Amino acid sequence: MAFNDLFRLSSHAVITNDDGQVLLLKANYGNKHWGLPGGGLDPNETIHQALQRECMEELGYAVTINYLSGVYFHSAYQSQAFIFRCQLPDSAQIILSDEHSEYAYFAVADLSAVQQQRINECLAFSGVVTSAAF
Repeated sequence: MAFNDLFRLSSHAVITNDDGQVLLLKANYGNKHWGLPGGGLDPNETIHQALQRECMEELGYAVTINYLSGVYFHSAYQSQAFIFRCQLPDSAQIILSDEHSEYAYFAVADLSAVQQQRINECLAFSGVVTSAAF
């Protein structure tokens, strides 16, 4: 890779409810998939700043960032995704942005294999940041 080549960076939040289900948002764009809150970094932004901004935009709330659990390369998007364990305030009433049509909490076992790996590694965090490529 040359110095001027470009690739994408994104930050995403793993947020669970009291039943251990994971919060996902349904996109209004692209393939309209369900995914973790978060998104791409803007210029001059850290991975933490991007996560806070994206969660504020997508959920209507600032999240508490507990830790970074993994970094995952997605070859289909030429993207590195940073996965963080986060919390919403107890009283949060999610207010979706125009980018998403709905939100729901899902059992990890009901998610795709890629989502399961990223989320399970996040929830079982041992203090060592993991990485993988898909």
